Amino acid sequence: MDRFVPAVDDQQISREKNRARDLRKTQWWKQKRAKGKCYYCKREVLPRDLTMDHVVPLIRGGRSTKNNVVPSCKECNNRKKNLLPIEWEDYLEQLKKDDVDQ
Repeated sequence: MDRFVPAVDDQQISREKNRARDLRKTQWWKQKRAKGKCYYCKREVLPRDLTMDHVVPLIRGGRSTKNNVVPSCKECNNRKKNLLPIEWEDYLEQLKKDDVDQ
Protein backbone atom coordinates (compact mmCIF):
# COMPACT_ATOMS: atom_id res chain seq x y z
CA MET A 1 0.00 0.00 0.00
CA ASP A 2 1.39 3.38 -0.97
CA ARG A 3 1.42 5.93 1.79
CA PHE A 4 -0.11 9.34 1.34
CA VAL A 5 2.02 12.00 2.98
CA PRO A 6 0.56 15.52 2.89
CA ALA A 7 2.83 18.50 2.68
CA VAL A 8 3.36 19.58 6.29
CA ASP A 9 5.87 22.31 6.91
CA ASP A 10 8.36 22.44 9.77
CA GLN A 11 6.61 25.44 11.32
CA GLN A 12 3.31 23.55 11.58
CA ILE A 13 5.05 20.53 13.14
CA SER A 14 6.81 22.79 15.63
CA ARG A 15 3.49 24.42 16.61
CA GLU A 16 1.87 21.02 17.13
CA LYS A 17 4.81 19.76 19.22
CA ASN A 18 4.40 22.81 21.46
CA ARG A 19 0.69 22.06 21.78
CA ALA A 20 1.53 18.46 22.70
CA ARG A 21 3.90 19.71 25.43
CA ASP A 22 1.11 21.87 26.82
CA LEU A 23 -1.37 18.98 26.61
CA ARG A 24 1.01 16.71 28.58
CA LYS A 25 0.76 19.15 31.50
CA THR A 26 -3.04 18.97 31.70
CA GLN A 27 -5.03 17.02 34.23
CA TRP A 28 -6.83 15.34 31.32
CA TRP A 29 -3.58 13.79 30.05
CA LYS A 30 -2.42 12.84 33.54
CA GLN A 31 -5.69 10.96 34.06
CA LYS A 32 -5.38 9.20 30.68
CA ARG A 33 -1.85 8.11 31.52
CA ALA A 34 -2.70 7.17 35.11
CA LYS A 35 -4.83 4.28 33.83
CA GLY A 36 -1.54 2.59 32.92
CA LYS A 37 -2.77 0.94 29.73
CA CYS A 38 -1.36 1.17 26.21
CA TYR A 39 -4.01 2.20 23.70
CA TYR A 40 -2.60 -0.14 21.05
CA CYS A 41 -1.56 -3.40 22.73
CA LYS A 42 -3.74 -2.97 25.85
CA ARG A 43 -0.83 -4.04 28.07
CA GLU A 44 -0.66 -2.61 31.55
CA VAL A 45 2.47 -0.56 32.12
CA LEU A 46 3.60 1.97 34.67
CA PRO A 47 2.08 5.35 33.84
CA ARG A 48 5.54 6.92 33.67
CA ASP A 49 6.42 4.45 30.90
CA LEU A 50 3.56 5.58 28.66
CA THR A 51 4.25 8.08 25.91
CA MET A 52 1.92 10.40 24.05
CA ASP A 53 1.27 9.09 20.55
CA HIS A 54 -0.51 10.95 17.80
CA VAL A 55 -3.01 8.57 16.18
CA VAL A 56 -2.64 10.55 12.97
CA PRO A 57 1.06 11.50 13.10
CA LEU A 58 2.08 15.15 12.89
CA ILE A 59 4.10 14.49 9.74
CA ARG A 60 0.91 13.09 8.16
CA GLY A 61 -1.14 16.18 9.01
CA GLY A 62 -2.29 15.18 12.50
CA ARG A 63 -2.86 17.67 15.28
CA SER A 64 -2.12 17.74 19.00
CA THR A 65 -5.72 17.53 20.13
CA LYS A 66 -7.46 15.38 22.73
CA ASN A 67 -9.09 13.25 20.05
CA ASN A 68 -5.77 12.57 18.29
CA VAL A 69 -3.43 11.65 21.17
CA VAL A 70 -3.38 8.40 23.11
CA PRO A 71 -1.18 6.82 25.78
CA SER A 72 1.15 4.31 24.17
CA CYS A 73 3.86 2.04 25.49
CA LYS A 74 7.27 2.86 24.08
CA GLU A 75 7.39 -0.37 22.08
CA CYS A 76 4.12 0.33 20.25
CA ASN A 77 4.99 3.99 19.73
CA ASN A 78 8.36 3.04 18.21
CA ARG A 79 6.83 0.37 16.00
CA LYS A 80 3.94 2.57 14.83
CA LYS A 81 6.23 5.44 13.84
CA ASN A 82 4.39 7.56 11.26
CA LEU A 83 1.71 5.06 10.29
CA LEU A 84 -1.94 5.98 9.95
CA PRO A 85 -4.42 3.78 11.86
CA ILE A 86 -5.26 1.67 8.78
CA GLU A 87 -1.56 1.18 8.01
CA TRP A 88 -0.91 0.19 11.63
CA GLU A 89 -3.71 -2.40 11.45
CA ASP A 90 -2.24 -3.77 8.20
CA TYR A 91 1.17 -3.97 9.87
CA LEU A 92 -0.25 -5.92 12.81
CA GLU A 93 -2.12 -8.29 10.48
CA GLN A 94 1.10 -8.92 8.56
CA LEU A 95 2.88 -9.73 11.83
CA LYS A 96 0.16 -12.25 12.67
CA LYS A 97 0.49 -13.85 9.22
CA ASP A 98 4.26 -14.05 9.58
CA ASP A 99 3.87 -15.77 12.97
CA VAL A 100 1.45 -18.33 11.50
CA ASP A 101 3.72 -19.00 8.50
CA GLN A 102 6.71 -19.77 10.71
